[in-house]
Amino acid sequence: MLATPDDRAAIPVELIGTAHLPDGGRLQLLRRGDDYSIRFGDNELMGNQVRHSEEALATLVCGRLPRSDSHILIGGLGMGFTLGAALRSLPATATITVAELLPEIVDWANGALAHLFHDYLADPRVTVAMADVHDVIDGADGAFDAILLDVDNGPDGLIHIANERLYCNWGLRAAHAALKPGGTLAIWSAYPDDEFVDRLEQARFAVEEISVPAVVDGDDLTHTIWLAARRD
Repeated sequence: MLATPDDRAAIPVELIGTAHLPDGGRLQLLRRGDDYSIRFGDNELMGNQVRHSEEALATLVCGRLPRSDSHILIGGLGMGFTLGAALRSLPATATITVAELLPEIVDWANGALAHLFHDYLADPRVTVAMADVHDVIDGADGAFDAILLDVDNGPDGLIHIANERLYCNWGLRAAHAALKPGGTLAIWSAYPDDEFVDRLEQARFAVEEISVPAVVDGDDLTHTIWLAARRD
């Protein structure tokens, strides 16, 4: 018998762990029965029951990569959904760098969330760089075939104010420079943003906006993924 919303509400919520952000904020890993949630204040950033759009961020990009030895950069481990989808989509000759700012997230991946990560972090194609993804992008010069960003709730600095560097004009120019010719910058968002699309186009990207269905707490919602192809 399936659990009803009332049944789930009766299960207590446990605090499993806390991750402290450099600017003083914090993320919390919560568990209610078999459900896990990463939250920032009142905002749920990710839950194991809603993963389709995070997986689509990878599958939409990987299906368009022209090279079997592609090198992609993923911003943030999250709950491993984007990484797992990328591993399932890419051949053995591809490589993936995951930039993760918070060591607690890596600890969760190897501990409380290990059942979601499976053996992803042991895959020889994967390297985890303990760094701000902005710094990894800024230090690259045509290194990546694709950059996948799901480090905030959208193209802003809701969680970590420094994330705004990724989405401003000069941050997008840095991403453009970090991509190989024809490479793709893919960005996940909880909402559409026409002004951000304009910034992408001004930074010499050809932009495709895709709405991906998502169900959160029984409500039919859509998340937004932008696929921005580098133009030269």
